[in-house]
Amino acid sequence: MVIVPYHWHLALDLDILYLVGGFMGSYNAFIFDFDLTLADSTKGIFTCYKKCLEHYGYRIPNDDEIFATIGHTIKDSIGLLIGEKPVNVDEMHKYYVSLADEYMVKNTEFYPNVIAVLQVLKQAGKKVGIVSTKFRYRIMQSFEREGSYPIDEIVGGEDVKSHKPSPEGLLLMLDRLNVSKRETLYIGDSYIDAETAQNAGVDFAGVLTGSTTEDDFSKYPYITVKDSILDIIKTLND
Repeated sequence: MVIVPYHWHLALDLDILYLVGGFMGSYNAFIFDFDLTLADSTKGIFTCYKKCLEHYGYRIPNDDEIFATIGHTIKDSIGLLIGEKPVNVDEMHKYYVSLADEYMVKNTEFYPNVIAVLQVLKQAGKKVGIVSTKFRYRIMQSFEREGSYPIDEIVGGEDVKSHKPSPEGLLLMLDRLNVSKRETLYIGDSYIDAETAQNAGVDFAGVLTGSTTEDDFSKYPYITVKDSILDIIKTLND
């Protein structure tokens, strides 16, 4: 694994500098989902699902239909888009992955201030991790493309037997970081992330960059729901 030393990102501003000396609640570990939480990879995701379904002779879904499936596994998303999980879903999954190798990383953009916030968390001595259904290597490539790697651990889809909302990945992350549930905050954009945190017994904060609304999040326990990662971290300092 190539580790790129983290540096102060160009998006750094006074709001983020304020965080360095902040309390950040009682949390010593900040765990994030990836897609639509830290980064917008919708362009790559849309392209891969459309090309995959077209290749196998299915109707090409529109962007809104695909957007609503983000957070599910690839196989589950294929089933949702088609209407049922096809018998050749394993083959379709492999084809999707081959498309993603070509289209995903170059079509992934981190949200404003995300890299800077992660750097600030690291600067403050916090543990930072990612738990995602996305493959670990692809998340690593996205950070390496950005030229910054302010992450301690990544648990990707290939690291677990049961995907979210199973707590397996999140509990594995706690073990790898050697932190307790009570000192950990999990942050995600989807009700699936909220349910994952609930199942793991970990506090949750929701970010409104995905398809899940604040009203949807209200069905699950949460500490806060905000428009951005930066707003979540600032709230913990208020």
